[in-house]
Amino acid sequence: MQGFTLVEMAMVLAIVALLMAGLLPTISSQIEQQQLKETRDQLRDIEQALIGFAIINGRLPCPATSASKGVESPAGGGACTNFYDGFVPAATLGMSTRNEDGLALDAWDNPIRYAVTAWDSTSPAQTDVYTTANGMATVGLSSLSPNLLVCSTATGISASACASGSALTSDPGVPVVIYSIGKNGVTGGTGTDESANPNPNSADTNRTFVSHTPTASSSANGEFDDLVIWISNSTLLNRMVSAGKLP
Repeated sequence: MQGFTLVEMAMVLAIVALLMAGLLPTISSQIEQQQLKETRDQLRDIEQALIGFAIINGRLPCPATSASKGVESPAGGGACTNFYDGFVPAATLGMSTRNEDGLALDAWDNPIRYAVTAWDSTSPAQTDVYTTANGMATVGLSSLSPNLLVCSTATGISASACASGSALTSDPGVPVVIYSIGKNGVTGGTGTDESANPNPNSADTNRTFVSHTPTASSSANGEFDDLVIWISNSTLLNRMVSAGKLP
């Protein structure tokens, strides 16, 4: 029985290469979809952990910094050092899924961002209400007005307002925004919309965020693959009321 000739072996290898080339895009797509699902699930788990923390402590935690080892900054809350440009305080929340720096990571190993409202717009405005123990209870349900905004585009956006008609959050805003910077892993983003999401390395005081479906780099506002969710004021307060933490 004769073996394969070199020509026959070359043909077999060529066919195998063609088959593998056809499979790789499918496998890559499946991996990416799994990473998206894992990250979305992580964001929802963090959302519930934050609400649980608020129910237990009567306040939301401050964001962590890159140097605080996953502990909120400052410890104990109050006037946060990074209201809009920090990380999920995974150590403070008691989350088991965190790296050696105490930070919760998305499926692409990027630290997950967390922003919390710095004040509410009562008259006169109250600072640190949501992150101070019993701060929300002291101000009262009817007066609580958080200030974080999520917009559908960075076009016409400012540091404190979405363009007309582009707000995804109800007026006056929400108390919490949680987001992953996505597969591209670019802090500050590669496009206009991604750049609108505060950069944890720049002491950003911008309280406006952008969220929409992913777009390619060739789109009008550039590449966008951030995954952004938020906790509405009504959701947070209703859960705290149900738990007896608010009147």
